[in-house]
Amino acid sequence: MKKINVGIIGGAGYTGGELIRLLINHPNTDIRFIHSKSNAGNPVSKVHQDLIGETELKFTDDNTPLRDGSIDVLFLCLGHGDSKKFLSENEIADIIKIIDLANDFRLAQSSKFKSRSFVYGLPELNKEQIKSAHNVANPGCFASAIQLGLLPLAKAGLLDEIYTTGITGSTGAGQSLAATSHFSWRANNIQAYKTLTHQHLGEIMQSLTQLQKPPLGDGGISFVPWRGDFTRGIFISSTVHCEASPEELKNLYKDFYKGNPFTIVSDEPIFLKQIVNTNKCVIQLEKVGSKLVVHSALDNLLKGASGQAVQNMNLMFGLNETTGLKLKGSMF
Repeated sequence: MKKINVGIIGGAGYTGGELIRLLINHPNTDIRFIHSKSNAGNPVSKVHQDLIGETELKFTDDNTPLRDGSIDVLFLCLGHGDSKKFLSENEIADIIKIIDLANDFRLAQSSKFKSRSFVYGLPELNKEQIKSAHNVANPGCFASAIQLGLLPLAKAGLLDEIYTTGITGSTGAGQSLAATSHFSWRANNIQAYKTLTHQHLGEIMQSLTQLQKPPLGDGGISFVPWRGDFTRGIFISSTVHCEASPEELKNLYKDFYKGNPFTIVSDEPIFLKQIVNTNKCVIQLEKVGSKLVVHSALDNLLKGASGQAVQNMNLMFGLNETTGLKLKGSMF
């Protein structure tokens, strides 16, 4: 098949680096340009030093491929709010498909911009819409982990109030320096942040209420995120009231995720190292009395960002969704 010609905007950050790593090893893609104003002219491997010997690509500040339609798909790896600004300031040929990794177009009320409409890109929820989409809004990392843990319950109408905690690695904060991302602060340390106000709550509720109506009781979802003492990965524990038996719940989850190769329901306790460096989300159910705890874990830079973006690209271009994404976890 003809190669998919790819452009990347904002390729110098963590998600950009992971996206480049995936795409240079993808059998059906050819990266035509990687845009970065601050690194124009520099070899990609000078910024992403894990790619030494892997690519001769250089960063550029030339936007010509956006106008002449010489690429098939454009990935936006920009800060939140910057994707909309970039699209406002730059002419992009209508034939170019867009996958946005920021939060600019994830909510229904903001999913239309100029002549473009964005589909929310969670394959386990919207796979058929993604296949025919011209533009996709890639989900957030916490949002992906929480939703994948709860979607089967929403489809069965079993959700009421949800209490969720989740811990994330330092790469979730991006590459810009901040006091709480320094090694000396993170080491031997954890901290709760954005308690009950995290920016991913809107997209989580949007997806859950897409499957379960009326919405989730008076309390909705209460989410407390944590900063963890590790670099990558997210581990979520969501607690809900549930009268269904453990066997019924296990069957419910396995039926829901049948045909979704990256979401795995485990019969054993799960842990972070199972998912680091993979595009998997692993889920475990624990039932004590009338309380159900759903644990879900994924790599925030892959299934929570760049890996899921490539999964969406595969679906948009008629490829098997696992193409270029069969990655082994870093257990040791």
